[in-house]
Amino acid sequence: MVGSASSPLTWAGEDDTRAFAEQLAAQPALADAFIALHGNLGAGKTTLVRHLLRALGVQGRVKSPTYAVAEPYELPGQTAWHFDFYRFDDPREWEDAGFRDIFAGPGLKIAEWPENAAGLLPLPDLDIHIALLDADRRAVTLQANTARGAELLA
Repeated sequence: MVGSASSPLTWAGEDDTRAFAEQLAAQPALADAFIALHGNLGAGKTTLVRHLLRALGVQGRVKSPTYAVAEPYELPGQTAWHFDFYRFDDPREWEDAGFRDIFAGPGLKIAEWPENAAGLLPLPDLDIHIALLDADRRAVTLQANTARGAELLA
């Protein structure tokens, strides 16, 4: 249902993260989705993105865009963008970097630390909140904000 958060899931390890990413990758609505990832450092946001991009067919290295801010990936029939706004001090940096055009265009957009570009990003189709429980386990809450987001969780 749009606007409601799921009951927290528990990912017991990286295999659970991979399995979730593979399920998400199988959803046709993912092609033009915007997914916002929330969580502290080390929660597993980039690990989720790596598994998702691998499930979508990325063969080369999938690296964190912490310093580059954005990494594009060419996939069969689409483009995916992985953003990391961790180093943004001011949301206007998003505008200055020219990301408005990317977000207005087609393709999958995944953003870590979206709160650092708050007020400028479009509404995410899906918010994924990841909290570290211990070395292996994560508590995960999913929130669909749009009809596309609800399709992703169907």
